[in-house]
Amino acid sequence: MIPFSVLDLSPVPEGATVADALANTLDLARHCEALGYHRFWLAEHHNMPGIASAATSVLIGHVAGGTRSIRVGAGGVMLPNHAPLMIAEHYGTLATLHPGRIDLGLGRAPGTDMATARALRRNLEADDFPQAVVELIGYFAEGAERASVRAIPGAGTRVPVWILGSSTYGAELAAYLGLPYAFASHFAPAALEAALDLYRRHFRPSPHLDRPRFMMAVNVFAADDDATGHLLRTSMQQAFVNLRTGRPGPLPRPDPAFARKVDPGLKALIDAALSVSAVGSPASVKARLAELIARHRPDELIFTGTIHDHAARLRSFEIAAAVMRELERAEAAGR
Repeated sequence: MIPFSVLDLSPVPEGATVADALANTLDLARHCEALGYHRFWLAEHHNMPGIASAATSVLIGHVAGGTRSIRVGAGGVMLPNHAPLMIAEHYGTLATLHPGRIDLGLGRAPGTDMATARALRRNLEADDFPQAVVELIGYFAEGAERASVRAIPGAGTRVPVWILGSSTYGAELAAYLGLPYAFASHFAPAALEAALDLYRRHFRPSPHLDRPRFMMAVNVFAADDDATGHLLRTSMQQAFVNLRTGRPGPLPRPDPAFARKVDPGLKALIDAALSVSAVGSPASVKARLAELIARHRPDELIFTGTIHDHAARLRSFEIAAAVMRELERAEAAGR
């Protein structure tokens, strides 16, 4: 069976607090662990009122400490915001506290607006992402304990590192370094096919991985019927509009009139950006996931569901897990 995982942005819904969002994240992680999800990843964003996962490693530690077996990690850390040694120490500490359960996905974008990026970054002019990735991996390696500069904790933990991307840049780097690759198809699908083709064709086996491993991100808005699923999706659609128009805020409540209110050009842009989505009833979600799996042949799926109501979000991930089990049974029967 294709493993299926969770990408949680720890959304802050309208009418709720950051404390509510963080409590919901841990509750979702426990729920998904019980449902058989493989990983639970959190993403680094800054200066965004609707996202509570800015201190990503702190939240990963909280989630890992509140669960028992699910892998927990970053999807991802925006490495240009940090010194590689510090990230190695953070994730080396997490891996020491939670052996065999910590992942580290690395991205090249700042995860914020440019003003905030200037407040975070060491050097906005330099693009040393490939060198920083290699340096960071070196701190985790066996034998790193003997280096002149060591990550303590970190050296020898061999934390699995993934490259994240929304363009062919990350695909090329992941292929060159022989690392697993996760594509941000949940919000930037335009380069998906080109990036995936490049990654698979150019992949070089490495001590980390002997063949390509591709994780595909999919938005899921699952409910007991199609109408409810489409209504749940309007929260993310509104949030996308707000972000694109410079008005980020808490995650809006669902709006059944959204499609009538939004500018048609902007609506088309949103529909394209969020096209890798499975929406609606279990049957609709199953059909869409089967289509995406057949077309792109991912080694793993990672679902994200930016849904305003926490109970509805739990139900959506429950339906997605049941659908994946059904697809597994159908595949086994067809062999």
